[in-house]
Amino acid sequence: MSTGQDYRDPVLLGGTAMLELFERSVQELHGVGQKRAQLYGKLGIATIGELLHLFPRSYIDVTNPIPVPQTVIGEPAAVRVRVYKKLAEQRIRKGLSLFKVYATDGAGNLAITIFNNRYAYDGLKLEEEYLLYGKVGGNFVMREMNSPLILEAGGDLTMQPVYPLTEGLTSKMVITNQKEALSMVTGGAYEPLPKEILEQYQLCSFNFALQNIHFPVDPFSLGLARKRLVFEELLTWQLGLALVKQKNSTSTDVTLSDTSIEPFLQALPFTLTSAQQRVIGECLADASSTVPMNRLVQGDVGSGKTMVAAALCYAMAKNGYQSAMMAPTEILASQHFKTLSQLLSPLGLRTCLLTGSLTKKQKELLKEQIRAKEVDVVVGTHALVQDSTEFASLGLVITDEQHRFGVNQRQKLVDKGEHPHVLVMSATPIPRTLALILYGDLDISIIDELPKGRQKIDTFFIPPSKRERAFGFIKQHLDEGRQAYIVCPMIENGEQEVANVTGYAQRLREGVFAGYTLGVLHGKMKAEEKEQVMRAFQTGETQLLVATTVVEVGVDVPNAVIMMIENAEMFGLSQLHQLRGRVGRGEHKSSCILVSGLKTEENLSRLGTMCSTSDGFAIAEQDLKQRGPGDFFGKRQHGLPAFKIADMVEDLSVLKETQRLAREIVSQDPGLAELGHKGLRGLVSALLPDAPTV
Repeated sequence: MSTGQDYRDPVLLGGTAMLELFERSVQELHGVGQKRAQLYGKLGIATIGELLHLFPRSYIDVTNPIPVPQTVIGEPAAVRVRVYKKLAEQRIRKGLSLFKVYATDGAGNLAITIFNNRYAYDGLKLEEEYLLYGKVGGNFVMREMNSPLILEAGGDLTMQPVYPLTEGLTSKMVITNQKEALSMVTGGAYEPLPKEILEQYQLCSFNFALQNIHFPVDPFSLGLARKRLVFEELLTWQLGLALVKQKNSTSTDVTLSDTSIEPFLQALPFTLTSAQQRVIGECLADASSTVPMNRLVQGDVGSGKTMVAAALCYAMAKNGYQSAMMAPTEILASQHFKTLSQLLSPLGLRTCLLTGSLTKKQKELLKEQIRAKEVDVVVGTHALVQDSTEFASLGLVITDEQHRFGVNQRQKLVDKGEHPHVLVMSATPIPRTLALILYGDLDISIIDELPKGRQKIDTFFIPPSKRERAFGFIKQHLDEGRQAYIVCPMIENGEQEVANVTGYAQRLREGVFAGYTLGVLHGKMKAEEKEQVMRAFQTGETQLLVATTVVEVGVDVPNAVIMMIENAEMFGLSQLHQLRGRVGRGEHKSSCILVSGLKTEENLSRLGTMCSTSDGFAIAEQDLKQRGPGDFFGKRQHGLPAFKIADMVEDLSVLKETQRLAREIVSQDPGLAELGHKGLRGLVSALLPDAPTV
């Protein structure tokens, strides 16, 4: 859909008004004082522009009210009624008032109950008509509604937006503020998408979309609005990735003239799988090109991605280049450092570990050695991207569990070299859908074969009533010299019936596991404490480790053979699969026990999937379908774009469309320098401030 306007330069045509709203405080709106602004702040909203991009999560359709007798008890409905009776206020107890109002539509009667809201009660006038929406109660004789949505019957019938809220912020407040904010942009000609894109993909104008996403005239208009805004959001993200990929595709002097890794392979105490050899070959081919490698290596838990990284680090050092590997936690960084040191030190390579917990003096010494090229491989956490960390000849950047970092963090490390090669590793099997979004700037390799000797992990789902039997099973294995994990969803007391690490561990220590050595691990502990606990478990000093999901990406303990997960219903399938991967790493038979008292059909199906398959990619696909993309990686993990309206499952076809379009645009206009792409450049800069635009 095209309005016939010229969108070549949205700023000159009045789009400035819209852009300026991202600079104006939400407190400029009527009724928004400091207190309400703080409430908006909890939703991540500080400006009027951000408020306009707080899109409704659903809508109440009041465009087709039905007669009262046709309403279904227990279901929500919209009715148009006339008030014929109002009863006096009833004080039920201190601080709680109840107001009763009776209304009719001529076909049936409706009793309305309003709690603690004299304003709403006073607003209802006798013999006046109103449009009400709410859940219907009552009986055949008299229908009832408690605290319904009340609208003027004479007003425009619309689909009422339902916004994300926080305590103290009502839907009515947000609606009032949104209407005022919208009045500030309706006259503007802001249109970031070029006219030809609007016409080619039959998209409505930005202003039409913004008006109708908040206050749709009808379902058709809402569909047009959502289509436009989803397309714009996904196109913006894909343009950002395409620009990053383009920047990284510039020529590099970091080319491997010698790609033989025979000494490395001969020094290994085992033979690499054919999948590992294939992926190493793909990476070495990339690294011998004049275009920097940008490759994602995906592999299930225990598939041996670190061996691929080690082989590349060896090849880099052999050709005179340094390698940097960034991990999301100190525990994982330490694990990688230990593994790489054991593999590479006998071959003459120098490896160091750079993390935040080192003393200032230790960091300065290490950074000086890195600058002086006295180190070949640097393993670390976010400390690697600090300005003071400088490399002499950075040839390879490796990031592990990349979804825990943002695109910008990876780019900061890349910028420390002259177009180095980039290898991204992930043990989290990621469905193709998400890989398109997260890693649109990368080529993808999959290690689809587990090393010989990896044990199949038997997985069981039990109710809490069988927990004692599970404890007996664990004790039997501890008595045989093995070790075990028990994972709880919380650190301290919180929700009833939810296992928390601290209390749970204490009960085990004093009860069923008295006499056994037991460790506790959770995210609130200091880095040194975590290291100490994990080291004790790794050396076998601790027999049973009670932990939160901090062990999801942890050290390799081949002697650990049981993973028991409490309140398994609180975890995503992919997270359960990751946790399960902590065992089965040695020669002994391993088991995973999922404990859950939730008997819903959905939960039984989810945990049944865990018991029936060990294919991480199949589990990930199922997880994405059941939980949606927002929770796929867990609340505290980053890298996944915070989409306002697009849905990675529902909008997959649009995602593919925008990916093709983004690549086409960037290939024709590197840096989005053309005048007609000025609006697109603004969108990309807002989403990815460090994206390489002109």
